[in-house]
Amino acid sequence: MIAVAAAALVLGVATMGLMAASGSFHRTGPASWRGQSARCSAPDAKGRAVDVTVWDMGRMMRGPSWSPDNGRAGWYGMGMMRMAAHPMTIPTGKVTLRVVNAGTLAHEVIVLPLPAGQAAGGRAIGSDGRVSEAGSFGEASRTCGSGAGDGIDPGAAGWTTVTLRPGRYELLCNVRGHYAAGMYTELDVTR
Repeated sequence: MIAVAAAALVLGVATMGLMAASGSFHRTGPASWRGQSARCSAPDAKGRAVDVTVWDMGRMMRGPSWSPDNGRAGWYGMGMMRMAAHPMTIPTGKVTLRVVNAGTLAHEVIVLPLPAGQAAGGRAIGSDGRVSEAGSFGEASRTCGSGAGDGIDPGAAGWTTVTLRPGRYELLCNVRGHYAAGMYTELDVTR
């Protein structure tokens, strides 16, 4: 059993490495960076557009459930979930976050202000495996729709439009255990 799990982990890491090395996430970008998804397409942006892609290693990364003693149980602790935003810096004002789920699990994107001196990924994780959403500017968690929902299904898009002032923001997935698994990124807003 351990040998099978180790082989799956090695295969998953190798696959992610090849995808990153090929530039498919950053140069040509997944469907979300072109505003398209297999199941639905995000609308034209109101204001600036930030294209966000979320992905995971699916079944290969499932381990024991999240554990409050270390915040990272099973393979989740190996950072097998990711989120990328393009561009990462935008001017102040209205912005539409267009999110495509390129993974195999449901995900969401929450917009939270990032406190001075705190890096993305540094929020305290509660006993429920989630971070506080206090002060949220909005979220994209509706499959093929805008705003809050039950999560964006694999292969689908979701979006939200928010108004942001200059500062640092953290985009994160707050599904149980996903933040601890590395599903966050920083978005900087300039004057």
